[in-house]
Amino acid sequence: QVQLVESGGGLVQAGGSLRLSCAASGGIVSIDAMGWYRQAPGKQRELFAGISSRDITNYADSVKGRFTISRDIAKNTVILQMNSLKPEDTAVYYCNAAIRAWGRATWDYWGQGTQVTVSS
Repeated sequence: QVQLVESGGGLVQAGGSLRLSCAASGGIVSIDAMGWYRQAPGKQRELFAGISSRDITNYADSVKGRFTISRDIAKNTVILQMNSLKPEDTAVYYCNAAIRAWGRATWDYWGQGTQVTVSS
């Protein structure tokens, strides 16, 4: 069974950095696009960083120049390096991946979410 497990969230002061990781496991044949979403209290979940199977990256304007998404194909892992964090970055962060598993069509899978809190 495919699982995405996130790690690396926590509390940081404004201007600080955090690094999130998301590792996929469980009968994986291939992984297409991977991405990071976040959901702040009272707001909709939003996609803010994505990376294709060819390592083409896209970012929302709100994080461009501060966040970097990368992937380690050998480890089925997507990483988010977050620098110059702001209080408005406070949210629950979720990883997402389009994964083809043995005997299954490609499907979107989600991590369990990790809290990122930026204090002013």
